[in-house]
Amino acid sequence: MASPRLTHALDTGAFEAPDGARVVLLEPAADADLSPLDKCDITVQQTFKPAFDVFEAQNVHVTEDADTTADIVHVTLPRSRDLARGLIAKAEQLAAGGTVMVDGAKTDGADAMLKAIKSRVEVAGQVSKAHGKLFWFVANDSFQDWALPAPGPVTDGWITQPGVFSADGPDAGSVSLVDAVPKNLKGTGADLGGGWGYLTKHLLNLPGVTHVDLVEADKRALTCAALNIDDPRTSLHWADATTWDAAGSLDWVVMNPPFHTSRTPDAKLGQAFIQSAARLLKPKGQVILVANRHLPYETTLAACFVHVQELDGDSRFKILHAQQPKPSTPVRRTRRR
Repeated sequence: MASPRLTHALDTGAFEAPDGARVVLLEPAADADLSPLDKCDITVQQTFKPAFDVFEAQNVHVTEDADTTADIVHVTLPRSRDLARGLIAKAEQLAAGGTVMVDGAKTDGADAMLKAIKSRVEVAGQVSKAHGKLFWFVANDSFQDWALPAPGPVTDGWITQPGVFSADGPDAGSVSLVDAVPKNLKGTGADLGGGWGYLTKHLLNLPGVTHVDLVEADKRALTCAALNIDDPRTSLHWADATTWDAAGSLDWVVMNPPFHTSRTPDAKLGQAFIQSAARLLKPKGQVILVANRHLPYETTLAACFVHVQELDGDSRFKILHAQQPKPSTPVRRTRRR
């Protein structure tokens, strides 16, 4: 659906987008309806591959890094405050005297962002709707100190960037998974949702591992992974792990699957990762994954694999191990990226 706030602003005349206006939308949701702007020249920046693919399929001009000047730049607030500030700084650059629009739910910090922006510039207009705010201002040079930092070292020299998952260092679940992975793992495998490369780099230290495909949907995280890993046995893929296709070719999959794309947990996402792992594995392949203790993954594993067990765990996490994907596991074939 379109942002209800942007649609409301355009429908009521609170904001006007002239025909032919150059409009850049930074990180809009995959289900965004762009029809309210259909008389404008639209460019979408999207660094999350599943959403990128949706816009591309709709023949929208979509890029992972917008660099064109625009009359209007619309920012959808992400969960990360640092990334939100970085997007606003970029919007100001792209707008170059035009209009920057900031749009987000209260749960994504819209009120706090409005207050912070008002402390620096005059807000030209705003609307409130659907538990959120849309506001806009004239771009000048007021937010360049908010620019997103380049990837840089954090804990133990790992390179990350604000806005990626676990930007301050390895998350506890991945650390526990590294400790539990069998040291005799060998052959070719994949790290699904591999982020900035923590698991992959540890997997490459195992003597029997010959190749790791790191599959990650967040382009910023994948850029960090390329800086963390310098090993010819690795291939990096900007792709949706639930549809990435190397069907039936892998000896193993190791993963710390995500369980939300917004603030609302959704176990279906992790379950889709499990189904994808089963599709990717050879008949005698295995998957090792870490999950929060409360997530109901065992049923999905049992539906997809012959053998399922818990390798290790504590009150927070469980390390699950499954072997031998069942032949009945649905195969979703897509073009490998």
